[in-house]
Order: sequence, then C-alpha cells, then structure tokens
Amino acid sequence: MKISARNQIGGTVSKITKGATTSHVSIDIGDGTIITASITNEAVADLQLRVGEPVKAIIKASDVMVAV
Repeated sequence: MKISARNQIGGTVSKITKGATTSHVSIDIGDGTIITASITNEAVADLQLRVGEPVKAIIKASDVMVAV
C-alpha cells in the first residue's frame, strides 16, 4: 500500500484494549516508547490486528499545540 502521509513510524502491536466501540492499540516503536491509537473495534477486526504483529503508525495532524 502506498500512502502520501510522511509521518510513518514502524513498530509492533504490544497491547490491544477493547472497549464497547473503540479499541486502544499500543504500538511499541522501540527504546521503550509506546504510541497508542484509538480506533474502532471494527477496524481492529478488519485489519486482523494481533499482539506481536508489525504495523505502522501513520500520523496526520493539521495542528501541533505546545503548552507550558
């Protein structure tokens, strides 16, 4: 699959926590860093996500905010 988004980070699914409609998918990107994505349970099933599977986190954001 080709995609235009440039912010792609490879990692491994380390945990999937399913809720009523949404799952939190934790992706270990190395050095103890975890990215968590909130996606629908349907998307988890469609993608056939499993712990230990290699995946890519694709980040698309129109704004980045910084606060102190």
